Amino acid sequence: MKNFRTIKKNAKALSPVVASIILIAVTVAVSVVVAAWMGGMTTSLMGSAEQVQITNIGFNSGTNAIVVTVQNTGNGAITIRNAFVNGNDVSSGMTCNLTPVGNFTLPKGSTMTVTLTGTTLVSGTEYQVKLSTTKGTNTVNTASFSNPS
Repeated sequence: MKNFRTIKKNAKALSPVVASIILIAVTVAVSVVVAAWMGGMTTSLMGSAEQVQITNIGFNSGTNAIVVTVQNTGNGAITIRNAFVNGNDVSSGMTCNLTPVGNFTLPKGSTMTVTLTGTTLVSGTEYQVKLSTTKGTNTVNTASFSNPS
């Protein structure tokens, strides 16, 4: 029985410093794994985000129309739902070179021209055009109209 007590008395455990280092290493390893997993989820969700931009704004003074060139640079099709000129909804006068009525679907990687009517063009005035998609993505651009004389 005396031998057992001497062995037990001489047994050494991990020091608090070594135990702390091991806990920190395990915590860092787990956080790296979780960050990689969340990064993969975020990339897959963001990959389907709409990316649309107004590349050009032109004016037709004869018809009081604003001609807007829109490009879909995202990974999926987009549908344009509303159009605003200087904050005023002009969706009812919106036509497109691809679809004559209703909402306009723009396939991935393509460009279309949207004609907006319902606004009286005044020379020297700056017009802000905003297009909204069905998913709520907005694209805004501004151009000044100068009437050719």
